[in-house]
Amino acid sequence: MVINQWGIKSAAAVLALALLTSGVSEGKAESAAAVTATATSAVPAKTTILLDDVELPFDSPPIIVKGVTFVPFRTIGEALGLQKVVWDEKTQTVTAEGIKQGKAVKLSMKIGSGTAVVNGANVKLPAAPMMRSNRVLIPLSFFSTQFGAQVGWSQSTNTVTIKSPQKAMHLRTFYALSSFAERDLVSSANSVAYGWSRIDRDGNFTLEGSEYRVPEPNGDVTPQSLVSDAADKSIKPYLMVYSLDGQNELTTMMGSETLRPNSINGITKAISDYGFGGVVLDFEGLGFQMDKVEQQKLLNNYVKQLKDALPQDAALSLVVHAPNSAYQGYDYKTLASLADDLVLMAYKYNPSGTASQVPNPNNKVNEAIQMALKAGVPKSKLLLGIDLSAETPQSIDDKLGLAKRYQLKGAALWRLGLYSKYSPDMIPAINKSVIKE
Repeated sequence: MVINQWGIKSAAAVLALALLTSGVSEGKAESAAAVTATATSAVPAKTTILLDDVELPFDSPPIIVKGVTFVPFRTIGEALGLQKVVWDEKTQTVTAEGIKQGKAVKLSMKIGSGTAVVNGANVKLPAAPMMRSNRVLIPLSFFSTQFGAQVGWSQSTNTVTIKSPQKAMHLRTFYALSSFAERDLVSSANSVAYGWSRIDRDGNFTLEGSEYRVPEPNGDVTPQSLVSDAADKSIKPYLMVYSLDGQNELTTMMGSETLRPNSINGITKAISDYGFGGVVLDFEGLGFQMDKVEQQKLLNNYVKQLKDALPQDAALSLVVHAPNSAYQGYDYKTLASLADDLVLMAYKYNPSGTASQVPNPNNKVNEAIQMALKAGVPKSKLLLGIDLSAETPQSIDDKLGLAKRYQLKGAALWRLGLYSKYSPDMIPAINKSVIKE
């Protein structure tokens, strides 16, 4: 998104939308002078804005003018992912561009004007945009109509609810453990990581074992056919290499002058043998028991050596613990500079032993994304990891909504075999929020 000149002196006009409420009437558009002079009725209690069920903070509070709730445009515009907003100070006009149901929307509005221009046509506004405390304020329903969001209002709790429109983004799934029954869902993803290898307890790379191993053929379905079928459908197939540093086996391997090159050679050979288009390193548990800085250096060095050894066209992805987890052995900025993308494990926040279908706290997931971005991971390289065993059809859009809010590359859903295990409504709930790009 490009936003030009949103300084204190910028009187940007934008996207007026009236609040959809029961029992609350919409105000009429007024002249700029009249709007400025109109007394605003203070909200009797804090008005909360929920975007996809997660609170959206504003740098100035909402206000109500003649029954219409106004909020600062810049925050809501960015959160809903408008592609472009340009301010023309001379004409006091803002032009915004976005997507609605796959079609481009271009909208121009002027401070104090009761008419917007939408894709070249004049459209009457329920209330005019205005400036207040150096902020461009908009009424909400027009925005929802033009850019596909849905807006609701609870007068009893002073809460505005916004549901973002469906968005196309990069979706990754994982084929591991008991995924065979849901293999057809690979077609709904842009990439798939096959969890068929690991670093074992002795620090050796292996394609065999009790969990993460190359599966036996099932009739005409073979490991090679699963990989080639995905590639033929332009779905990038990755080899996932799993390791948990529970007994320091990962640290041992990365620090060994023998085990480290052996694992890299094993990975590159497996990519060639099975036709993978890249590798996903799922190296977990670093920086918990041992010095985090030393473990960060070990991982950085390993990733650099692996990247140099991979075929030129092979992609490199890393699964990393979230910055607000107990595992601090990840140098996010350096890893992001080396890899094509990072999968952020923004889950496992619930206490150990928590039953399935207990959603991870939205505030912790939100915090994890903010911390990763602040640490230097470009949003274009960040995939939000989501554990389907913990989420429900009612909570999944919260997490996917956060991926949309921060305009991340996409989401990585762990795993096939869990999409419909707990509820037949999970897949429709996912598809309602996001689809593969």
